[in-house]
Amino acid sequence: MKINVLGGGPSGLYFALLAKRRFPEADICVHEQNPRGATYGFGIVLADRGLDRLQKADPVSYQAIVDASFVTRHRFMTHPDETLFIEGGGYGGSVARLKLLQILEARCEALGVHITYGVRVEDLGALEKADLVVGADGVNSMLRKRHEAAFGTTSRLLTNHLAWYGTEKHFAYPVMSYRRHAGGHFVAVAYPYSERMSTFVAECDKDTWINLHMDAMSDAERQALVEKVFAEELQGQPLISNKSVWHNLPVVRNRQWSVGHRVLIGDALHSAHPSIGSGTRIAMEDAIALADALVATPDDIPAALANFRKMREPGKLKLVAAAEKSFNWFETFPVKVDTLGAVPFIFDYLMRTGRVGDERLQAEYPEFMAHYGHRRHEGVSTQEVAPA
Repeated sequence: MKINVLGGGPSGLYFALLAKRRFPEADICVHEQNPRGATYGFGIVLADRGLDRLQKADPVSYQAIVDASFVTRHRFMTHPDETLFIEGGGYGGSVARLKLLQILEARCEALGVHITYGVRVEDLGALEKADLVVGADGVNSMLRKRHEAAFGTTSRLLTNHLAWYGTEKHFAYPVMSYRRHAGGHFVAVAYPYSERMSTFVAECDKDTWINLHMDAMSDAERQALVEKVFAEELQGQPLISNKSVWHNLPVVRNRQWSVGHRVLIGDALHSAHPSIGSGTRIAMEDAIALADALVATPDDIPAALANFRKMREPGKLKLVAAAEKSFNWFETFPVKVDTLGAVPFIFDYLMRTGRVGDERLQAEYPEFMAHYGHRRHEGVSTQEVAPA
């Protein structure tokens, strides 16, 4: 069996190592356009939910990932009126993106997967001369764009702008902070991914972007603005840029998951959104499902790809639907900040996807509910209360 994988990110590398474990004689090659050791971004979240699937799929890489992860629980949320400590919820793990890639690369190479770096694929036709071609090359997937009509691709941009930074300000707990500044609205999410470093994601709505003339600012000026807005959170530590370009996130969807012997996984198939968390883990779970489907019918690739979708789609679409509710909530966060008090606002946030109701709130956040449950609707009229 000959398999070409486009994209050396977590989903592409993970699929390659899983397929090689199951088919040791297969010729599997991962094609990554960036140089080895180059990555854009800082820490990524690998929350505890679902990590048992990674452990079952490949115990060796799972243990290496766990050992390299920084694990936290609880979080702080700051509304302009009040900061609340939210106890409970699942344990969250985060790992440096570069370290995760190094773990997966080492595991691939130990199993005999061939990885090419630093070469942009110009001739997809040559790579498509394989039994299976896997598009794991992200939201700008070349494989998907080449067959866009056949995949039935749709794409649109969200209106909020955001950028990923790093910082040496170490947060003891993950932080989500909403701030008003010069008539604009900002939100930042920060979380530690090592003993020394944290990821810091800053976001603003469309009106803030326009009214504060952020569209005319340089990247350095935007970074300085964020440092000013979130000076209390950063406590004098600067932000660190690594291709930290402000942009609108795309929403990519595909009517077909596969076309012939070509298949999409990860962000190439369904773009993730940081507000839902665990986008990397979800993409790696795509890889698990695809590898499992190949095992079921190794001599019939079309049947394997059909089975991949059949197995993966029900659970994946629930996550996609939750992500859409979440990013739609963030698209209107300034109105919520201005109309809801701190406690009702945080309840609205926790319940934004429709997957968390009263029973789950009580089970996962008992301390939070005991401290703040009686303030859930303070200052909110019956008509304004968000449905559970």
